[in-house]
Amino acid sequence: MTADALPPADRHAMRARAFVATSLSGGRTVVSGLGSAPPLTFRQTGARTVHLVSTAAGPLGGDRLRLDLDVAPGTSLDVGSVASTLVLPGEGESHLLITARVGAGASLRFAPEPTVLAAGCAHRLTVRLALAADARVLWREEIVFGRYGERPGRCHARFDATSDGRPLLRQEHVVGDPALDTSSAIYGTARCVGTTLVTPLVTPGPACREAVVGDGVAVLPLAGPGVLVSALAPDAVALRDRLEWGEALASAPSGAG
Repeated sequence: MTADALPPADRHAMRARAFVATSLSGGRTVVSGLGSAPPLTFRQTGARTVHLVSTAAGPLGGDRLRLDLDVAPGTSLDVGSVASTLVLPGEGESHLLITARVGAGASLRFAPEPTVLAAGCAHRLTVRLALAADARVLWREEIVFGRYGERPGRCHARFDATSDGRPLLRQEHVVGDPALDTSSAIYGTARCVGTTLVTPLVTPGPACREAVVGDGVAVLPLAGPGVLVSALAPDAVALRDRLEWGEALASAPSGAG
């Protein structure tokens, strides 16, 4: 199986792929490729902005879904979603694979609404992000531990990012293991977890050249050209506030901190 291959789907499960590609035209970004397949449906909402719109329930157990983002050199792309993603139980484990390539001088903002792990689900999220040496990215992921009043299903999330072919970030975490979820060393009483990878447009200011820890959030400079913001929170609103606080620090220019 190749690195980007998805495992075989159950015969009753859904396979779907959506993609976005950009190109330069007259010095401006053009969304030159846009493909969808339920439940993954893209809608272009601006000159360089697309949103995911859910056109079917899911992912459900057994589904194999894939998103591909190709940001051409010198272009910019902003990816969001119109609503949270609700991961539902089914036959087996669902899998979402996201691959993104960001070319030289290009920028990508990937900030969909949170993923909610419904009770009983089993989900795997794999992200592979490849950045050119001077590419810029803001990549945010937010996971909510179940709907109101329920325990979360299980999710194994893996994130691999490279910059100019060299490893930038390797990270994975598991949600839905009772032995881990309630540990004070991991999630404790939190109901949400989120991270943002930022490779700033400018050199970060003094406030972000060393680790910064706030209320439920940590801002950690990486060995490569980037900053990782990690946060825990009791709800999705607080999680977003904490991530955005860290993102602002990570993006602040030198002298602003």
